[in-house]
Amino acid sequence: MVRTVVAGLDGSAESRAAAEWAAREATLRHLPLKIVHVWEPVPEPMAQAPLLGAETQQHWSERIPREAAEGIRLRHPGVEVTTEQVTGGAVDALVEAAADAELLVLGSRGLSGFGGFMVGSVGLSVVARSERPVVLVRAGEQAADEHEPDRTGIPSAATPYRPVVLGLDAAAPDDTVIEFAFEEAARRGTGLRAIHGWNLPPYYVYGLAVDSRFHDEIARQQAALLAEALRPWRKKYPDVEITEETPSGSPGIRLVDAAKEASLVVVGRRIRRSPFGTHIGPVTHAVLHHATAPVAVVAHN
Repeated sequence: MVRTVVAGLDGSAESRAAAEWAAREATLRHLPLKIVHVWEPVPEPMAQAPLLGAETQQHWSERIPREAAEGIRLRHPGVEVTTEQVTGGAVDALVEAAADAELLVLGSRGLSGFGGFMVGSVGLSVVARSERPVVLVRAGEQAADEHEPDRTGIPSAATPYRPVVLGLDAAAPDDTVIEFAFEEAARRGTGLRAIHGWNLPPYYVYGLAVDSRFHDEIARQQAALLAEALRPWRKKYPDVEITEETPSGSPGIRLVDAAKEASLVVVGRRIRRSPFGTHIGPVTHAVLHHATAPVAVVAHN
């Protein structure tokens, strides 16, 4: 089975930005793009209203993915584009669509007056349940945003890509997440900025007021952990320039700040098959809500 890049589309500005990003990603991966439009049936009393009759519903539900696909084919002539309409709950339908996909791309609204995401319940639920990588793209995302400005400071899609940022727990690194980030950097011909944020154990805090050597020693240990986690990947991807950073403080804040100069941020999510529901994790949750660059969440065991 040939895998595809899947974009969820509901006609909103954020979902259209996600479809455009997905088309660019499909180009980089040399894969086809599938646009999935989920139509949730209107409750029967509303369906009987004059402006929401069955014919009107069908017309708009078919028009949205068709017109989006036509536009993408014109702007990305090398990408094979197909559409699929699914009826039912959005979360279930998108998780199912992602099951056989290379990755799933969804849109997320930008916050007014504050650069970043506002991830809705559907997006968070899909991220928490999908075992395939999910990329969240904010409304207004442009191809030029992923590239360095030109010599005059003007945004351009013809310049080199900005680096890919990898948020990594160096104490428990996962190969699936690391490999995804390296592959994305290699496809873009750009560098990888690996960030492992850490906090001091509570029992060291009071000692800092007396001797800063505690902090320095832990900082060296954390840097060594990250270097060791990335060592085999340096050999596997010799053409990817790697920057290792182990700042102290909130990992989420560090990654959100790094996203301002990134083409893509990659974070992980541990798969938990538990009867008590799903969990995204505080760092990934913070990055999803506040990063200004597209965010890829890679599920792992």
